[in-house]
Amino acid sequence: MANTTKPLTNTEIKQSKPKAKEYNLADGGGLSLRVKPNGSKQWVFNYSRPFTKKRANIGFGSYPVVALAEARKKRINARELLAKEIDPKDHKDEQDALQCKAHNGTLEHVAGRGLKSKE
Repeated sequence: MANTTKPLTNTEIKQSKPKAKEYNLADGGGLSLRVKPNGSKQWVFNYSRPFTKKRANIGFGSYPVVALAEARKKRINARELLAKEIDPKDHKDEQDALQCKAHNGTLEHVAGRGLKSKE
């Protein structure tokens, strides 16, 4: 019989206190909240890579900035990518590279580099 994880609530997250070692609060479906000794709280999605079947983690951001509902949406998106045999971490890196390339080609960025080189 499989273990079922009770989903987290906002109250449980707010009341979680830092301990001597970091620990995880599981939300289910691979999503967990990592509470660090300094008090910071990070969303982490744990999954198996599609081709190598090795375990990997991808961060979704820190708790106050990324709310519980938003972290769950990101988990759903990552699971959809995994269903299509796409590694979420590689997909995110590709999207960031495309965005950076698009930004580097803008007139504002090119003009800014030109002005810096003349200084």
